[in-house]
Amino acid sequence: MKDWSKTRPARGLTLSVIAASVLAWGSATAGVTDADIVNDATTTGDVVSFGLGTQGQRYSTLDKINTSTVGNLVPAWTMSFGGEKQRGQESQPLVHDGRLFVTASYSRLFAFDAMTGKKLWKYEHRLPDGIMPCCDVINRGAALYDNLVIFGTLDAQLLAFDVETGKRVWREKVDDYHAGYSMSAAPIIVNGMVISGVSGGEFGVIGRLEARDAKTGKLKWIRPTVEGHMGYKFDDQGNKVENGISGTTNATWPGDLWQTGGAATWNGATYDPETNLIFVGTGNPAPWNSWNRPGDNLFSSSTVAINPDTGKIVWHYQNTPHDGWDFDGVNEFVSFDYKDPKSGKVIKAGGKADRNGFFFVNDRTNGKLLNAFPFVKQITWAEKIDLATGRPVYVDANRPGNPAKAGDGKKGEVVFSAPSFLGGKNQMQMAYNPGTGLFYVPANEWGMDIWNEPIAYKKGAAYLGAGFTIKATHEDYIGALRAIDPVKGEIVWENKNYAPLWGGVLTTAGGLTFYGTPEGYLKALDAKTGKELWSFQVGTGIVAPPITWEQDGEQFIAVAAGWGGAVPLWGGDVAKRVNYLEQGGSIWVFKLHKS
Repeated sequence: MKDWSKTRPARGLTLSVIAASVLAWGSATAGVTDADIVNDATTTGDVVSFGLGTQGQRYSTLDKINTSTVGNLVPAWTMSFGGEKQRGQESQPLVHDGRLFVTASYSRLFAFDAMTGKKLWKYEHRLPDGIMPCCDVINRGAALYDNLVIFGTLDAQLLAFDVETGKRVWREKVDDYHAGYSMSAAPIIVNGMVISGVSGGEFGVIGRLEARDAKTGKLKWIRPTVEGHMGYKFDDQGNKVENGISGTTNATWPGDLWQTGGAATWNGATYDPETNLIFVGTGNPAPWNSWNRPGDNLFSSSTVAINPDTGKIVWHYQNTPHDGWDFDGVNEFVSFDYKDPKSGKVIKAGGKADRNGFFFVNDRTNGKLLNAFPFVKQITWAEKIDLATGRPVYVDANRPGNPAKAGDGKKGEVVFSAPSFLGGKNQMQMAYNPGTGLFYVPANEWGMDIWNEPIAYKKGAAYLGAGFTIKATHEDYIGALRAIDPVKGEIVWENKNYAPLWGGVLTTAGGLTFYGTPEGYLKALDAKTGKELWSFQVGTGIVAPPITWEQDGEQFIAVAAGWGGAVPLWGGDVAKRVNYLEQGGSIWVFKLHKS
């Protein structure tokens, strides 16, 4: 085996050396176009969008690394993110024109030579005191457009940098971090616009999706995801023009609670060019205490389809009406072709593995529910999803009790709920392989004791009205990478993992499915059978999605590594179970060993 460590570039480059390397790079980068982004899923020489294509399938047509050759996969290079700023690393890298771009914890951005790992430049955002990220100081990635790389920060700003020099080109404040707003999702690009959401549902923010001119950062439209709030478009002079209220005021929210309704869009969006629709998942309604807010509480815990040309909602589907368990609905909506088992008709559909434990298939043209079934083994809050009505059949006794009916009025009845609020699947991205027809879902089996408490809104304060303790439901595993058949509604195979799975998935035409574990292993499984074919220990937990691309005739696999995220912060008894895991912060790149 090649001694790859001897070829690793030296760490601790000075700023002058980094600047010199940028100047010596050569000809200017060819800018990323709208066509490049739309075609990202079918082009193999780069990765220019979150999801390896705007539809979010995380599928690559590359097959040089396959079931026969993956055993020869070895590290090509690795680089540390450096400093004391470790914590969770959830970023998906991007690759274009020989450069690899990856964000890191504490709102940092790095540019590396994709072949050698040489650091070209980095940006470290100066975060103010008082930021309020819910679930670790993570960032899930950037967007590329023209000659810019764009990402959001924990103090709710959106920044754009020149890809060659790292010089900041524009900066826009999105909202007030003092009120609990932050940004953690990777933006996407749609028709020259950067599309981004907001985080902060636990602080009573107002969820929304924004579109900005990707070259200038100037607003094009805003669409709130809480019913009752006005949407806006912006003219060329930046003037705000009303664009219609989202839903109907007070139709599904009582009183004025819609004014602090949550429904944060904290996990980003996907885009389907075939229907010209943006799909965004929305988070929990605020507060968690559902007795305060009778009604469905639209558009929380939902999938919302938005026309990018108008900024208006075309359809919505609510995965958990009147959410009382913090199940959110932010998990990605992945476009795919669904063959109806009754008619044989192929339907433009989308799949979503929701935090509430059910896998949903919707017609992506109109939101009609086509299929819904469990992808975890234990669900206590609902008996099933009624396919005729599209609504859950609740188990009313398993909603946390009303504190107003408690003897002391301070704590409602404690109930056990599965999944836990961390979900059957959380931020970790699933993948879809059109060759196998299967989704690959990083699932978790856990539950929680949960109870409600009285709560009132206060700007910048946690707005929960609930307490909880998360518990593992099995001694031998929590996580399970599961292959899901969306037509038959069944688990085809699974690969269990002792710790919770918190990283995303990549699948390829080489018959492989890649994912990482908190224990530090990057693994490759046979996509048809689930058999483990290869693994590599990176030295810290993996909570990020892998990517692949081809350069100079070689196929590469890359993944960010660094244990953290929500589990060690919110995980209760589960957090104690995995407290031996070590933090880190690095990017790893692999290729086939040449004999």
